Amino acid sequence: MIDEKLLVSWGGTYRTLEKNETLFSEGTECLFYYQLVEGQLKWVNITDDGKEYLQRLINPGESLGEIPLFDGGSYVSSSIALVKSTVIRLPKSSFQDLLKDHPEIHFELTKRLAQYLRFKFFLLKEMTSNEPEKLVVAVLNYLKDTHQYVSLDDHLVHLTRQQIADLTGLRVETVIRVIRNLHVEGKLKIENRKVFLFE
Repeated sequence: MIDEKLLVSWGGTYRTLEKNETLFSEGTECLFYYQLVEGQLKWVNITDDGKEYLQRLINPGESLGEIPLFDGGSYVSSSIALVKSTVIRLPKSSFQDLLKDHPEIHFELTKRLAQYLRFKFFLLKEMTSNEPEKLVVAVLNYLKDTHQYVSLDDHLVHLTRQQIADLTGLRVETVIRVIRNLHVEGKLKIENRKVFLFE
């Protein structure tokens, strides 16, 4: 998203996280802008009984936890490393000064936040149907159409069944059953346990 050299020139520093290490927790104060350099993070809400709701998977070059940088609140969800990962972080005040000097970066961040908000509106609407198959199909098609977590060439879905469950609020057993049924119905393809969408 933001050039690493630019972040370093504004005081950005690197931090390495081990697998399953928490970068920040829901409800805590936001002190930094974070951008993933290598590895993969998940951005999740965790209920009192331990159920995870996946907000987003973060891949290299993507930022996360931006909301409190703009509204001054606390983190709205937690971020945890799925594998050993490295982030670059920039103190909040330096990040805000950087945006004042680089309005084009501010515009791109705003655009990404708007896209994310659009997806959340879409997801909330689809979750009201109470039809798991309709929800899974709608989410997978949306992700394919917006080029998120789905390969452009072969339409391979880069989400596990557990991650689809965490994203949609469904039980993993339900997602497994739905995907199996969709395969039988010819609406997607399962090959070597991987899920491929049709054009």
